[in-house]
Order: sequence, then C-alpha cells, then structure tokens
Amino acid sequence: MEKMINSAYTPPLDLIRRPRRNRQSAAIRDLVRENRVHAADLIQPIFVKDGSGAPEPVGSMPGIERVGLKQLLAEVTQLATLGIRAVALFPSIDPALKDARGKYAVSEKNWFFGVIRKLKAEVPDILVVADVALDPYTTHGHDGVLDSAGDVANDETVHILTHYATQLAAAGTDIVAPSDMMDGRIGAIRDELDREGFTQTSILAYAVKFASAYYGPFRDAVGSSKGKGVPTLDKRTYQLDPANLREALLEARLDEDQGADILMVKPAGLYLDVISAVKAGTLLPVAAYQVSGEYAQIHAAAKAGWLDLEKARDESLLAIKRAGGDIILTYFARDVARSLIKAG
Repeated sequence: MEKMINSAYTPPLDLIRRPRRNRQSAAIRDLVRENRVHAADLIQPIFVKDGSGAPEPVGSMPGIERVGLKQLLAEVTQLATLGIRAVALFPSIDPALKDARGKYAVSEKNWFFGVIRKLKAEVPDILVVADVALDPYTTHGHDGVLDSAGDVANDETVHILTHYATQLAAAGTDIVAPSDMMDGRIGAIRDELDREGFTQTSILAYAVKFASAYYGPFRDAVGSSKGKGVPTLDKRTYQLDPANLREALLEARLDEDQGADILMVKPAGLYLDVISAVKAGTLLPVAAYQVSGEYAQIHAAAKAGWLDLEKARDESLLAIKRAGGDIILTYFARDVARSLIKAG
C-alpha cells in the first residue's frame, strides 16, 4: 500500500464526467459562464440637491455625493458613455421646505420637477427613474402622512402619492418607482397616470421592500434619518417583516395585478431567496436594489483590508443576477461599467 502511494504513477479514475474540464482556462470559463452582469442591467442611484453649489459627500457612502443640476448633467452624460441606460433620482430637500404632510412634494414650485425636465432635455436617451414616496419631504421621515395614532395613514398617503407620480410623469420621468409600501398605491397610480394621458409611463414597484437595518446611509443622504417629533423611525407597519417570504410573494402578486411593469425586491444581498421566489412567480422583469448599507459594508471591509473591493463588489452583483435579478440598482454601477469596458 505504501509503495502504491509513493509511486510516481497514479492510475486515472474511471470517470465519465469531469466538471473541471470546463474550468481549465479563462477562455472556457467565459464560454460556459451561466450569468453575466452587463452595464445595461444596472441603474445608478443619484442623490440630487437644489442649486449650483459644490457636491456634498455622503459620509457613510464612500464615493457618493449629493449633486446639483450641473454636476448631475455631467454625471449622467458620463454614465451614458459607459453603457448605463438608466438613473434613479432621489431628492435631498432643504429642511426648511419640509412639513408633517410633505406638501412640497406636490408643489408646483418643487425644484425636483425642473431638474427632471432639464435632464431629459439634455440627455434624452437616458431613462429617468424617480422615487415616489414622501420621506424626503416630511419632517418626521416617514413615507407618508401620519394619523392621530402616529402611524402612516394608508389611503390619504396614496392620494398624495398618485398626484406626485403624475407630476413626475409630466416633468418627463420615464419610470415612476413607488417605494412607500402603501396598500393599493400601484393601482391608484396606474389609474391616474392613464387618466391624465401618461399611458407610456412605466411603474417600477418596490413590491417587496423589507423593514431592513441596511437603509441608514440612504437616510443620511436624503436627510430623513432623524424624524422631528418621532422618537424612533420605525417603518414596520408598512415595510415587510424580514422573516416573511409568503407575504413578500403576496405583495408582488398584488402589485403585478394592479398594473406594475417591473417588480423590485429591496434589499438584495440578504434576500436572494426572495428574488428567486419572486422571479419564479412572475413573467414581469424583476429588479433588485443593492442598498446603501450593502454598499457601505463592502467599502468598510475593503478599507480595513479584509476584502478585495472589486472582487467582493462583482461577486455581490453576480449573486443578485444569479438569483434572478434582471435589473440591479446599485451605487457601484458607474465603477462596474468602467471595469467592464476596461476588461473588454
């Protein structure tokens, strides 16, 4: 026995299948690769501020800034040259313009509508996705109007959001993206868009949005992290319990039935099973949002020397794609598109 182990000759195993044959070179690995992330799959979220001042770095999100119109136009033009076809815009509203009802959202004076009009005029081929929720506009940071008990009033909020979505469409938004998780808002928005003549405006529904601990940096970026008069910003009465898969599928089905064009799961990385389950239950495109906390934790681990930033970034996006995400919203979009061009 010892002589056989030490022998220079090792007889081949009697194997018909040797999967490693398909891993022997970069060329064959590329040839048999099942999933790929393309620049056209990605949507770059961008935080927009009023005015022409210098960009404002978001401290909890390395490389991400709040930008004014001039910088926005430059950034979107660059993204288009990199092959990215869509951006998701999130307004950062001056606290002086906020109130408990978020009335500035539907004001004709809202500067955000003018930004969208200008962007579509300057870069018409880029798809503009606009968030539909009241949290950037409310003093308390919730996604809607509060009732006497301090909870978000569903139907009253939906009424405001439908008006807001229609104004966004009138400004030139290609895709409205209701992120509020109110019951019935997709149907109400679709009805009003159609009634007002915006039949070609798409709805990307935040169909499955969990009450996640990973939204903190985003709330810093839009200024909704500290609600005035609200001891804690608890959104569990309208965002989904992270423990529930069947409820997530119910939400996705309801939004599809009410006229959504695209269904989205948020966050992405911790909910790959949900992405896969939603994908299996619909013929609609499925989007996934790699949220601010996911972006921040990869950067933090890389800064500490614990992860390779680019490899961890790319692996995280590939996992979302493999789970069934047709579209990925990620703050890494610009850098990934650059790396894809560099790789040829």
